[in-house]
Amino acid sequence: MTRATSSAPSQRMLRVGEQVRAAITKVLQRGEVLDPLLETTVVSISEVRMSPDLKVATAYVTPLGDRDHDATVRALNHHAKFIRGRITRELRQMKYMPELRFRDDTSFENFRKIDELLHSPEVARDLDHDDDNEDKE
Repeated sequence: MTRATSSAPSQRMLRVGEQVRAAITKVLQRGEVLDPLLETTVVSISEVRMSPDLKVATAYVTPLGDRDHDATVRALNHHAKFIRGRITRELRQMKYMPELRFRDDTSFENFRKIDELLHSPEVARDLDHDDDNEDKE
């Protein structure tokens, strides 16, 4: 039986990604990474996407209250091997410890832009116009 190919992550990839996310979060919360920037920045990890072979974990992060996301992402990538070593306890059931990569999570910024567009006068006018047409029908 052949399995249908899909770009959607498998249940296993999702499960392992969540385990990796939780493990990284614990390391950051405990303040194990000795970096002046990371010690003063609260980092939210919204998602960890695993490669199909589970050997690469890409963590999408948002530094809360920090304007310079790039500096925080650079610091996390600089300490990725150290963090990887610290999460091995939590993930000892894995055959291979994944390589960690950190990326800026831009989804919140995208949601904010969409929200601004939906509340702009032009869109509000068009939505009101559509409501008027529905009332006439």
